Amino acid sequence: MNVQFKKGVLNLCVLVLLDKQDRYGYELVQKISDQISISEGSVYPLLRRLTKDGYFTTYLQESTEGPPRKYYKLTDTGRAYLQEQLEEWRSFTEGVNNLIEESVRNDIDSSD
Repeated sequence: MNVQFKKGVLNLCVLVLLDKQDRYGYELVQKISDQISISEGSVYPLLRRLTKDGYFTTYLQESTEGPPRKYYKLTDTGRAYLQEQLEEWRSFTEGVNNLIEESVRNDIDSSD
């Protein structure tokens, strides 16, 4: 997948995943990687930036598999930001899909 596509949607993926439940960094990387091939190094700077911007809070929780894990929790400001991002995403994808469909229709019409 195009790297620029991934960069553009990574914010949204993290926000959506944290809307459902608190998660630690590696867990977020794994969940996103199940759907989109990403590098671990692309998620942690994003988490730091969004935490600094007030969209997440963090807390440590003991783990049975090693040191305590840093969990990320979406704030009310983060939830509002998620809604803005979802609206932008829907508008963006609708516009792109319309362009693609128009192009396909024009190709079909010109081949007749």
